[in-house]
Amino acid sequence: MNAWTQHGGQLERAREAFGEGDEPWIDLSTGINPQPWPDVAQLTIDWARLPDAGALSDLEVAAGKYFGADPACVLAIPGTEIGLRMLGAHLPRPIRYLRPSYSSHGEIAPDALPADAADAGAGALILANPNNPDGRVTPVTMLRAQMARGWLVIDEAFADSDPRHSFAGEVREGAPLIVLRSFGKFFGLAGVRLGFLLAPPRPIADFRARLGAWPVSAAAIAIGTAAYRDASWIEAERARLKDASAALDRLLEAHGYTPIGDCPLFRLIETDNANALFERLARRSILTRPFDYDPRWLRIGLPADADAFARLDSALADG
Repeated sequence: MNAWTQHGGQLERAREAFGEGDEPWIDLSTGINPQPWPDVAQLTIDWARLPDAGALSDLEVAAGKYFGADPACVLAIPGTEIGLRMLGAHLPRPIRYLRPSYSSHGEIAPDALPADAADAGAGALILANPNNPDGRVTPVTMLRAQMARGWLVIDEAFADSDPRHSFAGEVREGAPLIVLRSFGKFFGLAGVRLGFLLAPPRPIADFRARLGAWPVSAAAIAIGTAAYRDASWIEAERARLKDASAALDRLLEAHGYTPIGDCPLFRLIETDNANALFERLARRSILTRPFDYDPRWLRIGLPADADAFARLDSALADG
């Protein structure tokens, strides 16, 4: 099972291990929106020129408006994974990471330590809000308590579905707060490799100097700017995801599983036979996400459409 517990999206490995099967694979292992922002093909991208500095600034302004954050505190980066790796050298010690959550949070620095509470004290604490894999939302009171004691780093990869959970608007000069935002999950375009680091202006200037003149591609700039300004799609997608996740809850409950979490892009279930269920679904060409630190957990992403829901329903029933 170790091959599947590091991160989601290992579809080629699943094909090698379980074969092609009679139907196309459904990847429910990642928590990425299976219905991506639809207008990529309509954009004109100049592949012959280096990304324009003005266009990059426009992207950061558009993203800042969408996040409810000061654009002076917004830095475009080639995916939040890189942002996490850059932070380790700049945060005060000790660095702690709330668990369970992303495995990469524990890799932010060699001396990072696990924590079991959201107000870990002096130094710096990194957590995801909403959390992965259990969809837990950390109360605002606990977030503010940590900021009163030390630095707080919030990974908001799944905050787009409900902006009430975001702390991005709190980032400002003098605030001991850094927020990471992912583009790919809510907009369903993880391959664009676009993310944002939100921090007070002085750290932003330091990080910008480290990244250099062209931190993200022309395609990422064009797609991100247009998508963040597409208010009608964003509003409709939030409503659609809420309905679709409720349908997933009903499906799981019908098979005796209690869905855990408030993030509409995935649900966590707890069962004594999680590994067996993972393999049973994989043999029906449905990839989910198991966890080595809790063999009773299985995370199930949102199916894309009625056919995918029906196949998941059938596979869960085939016990």
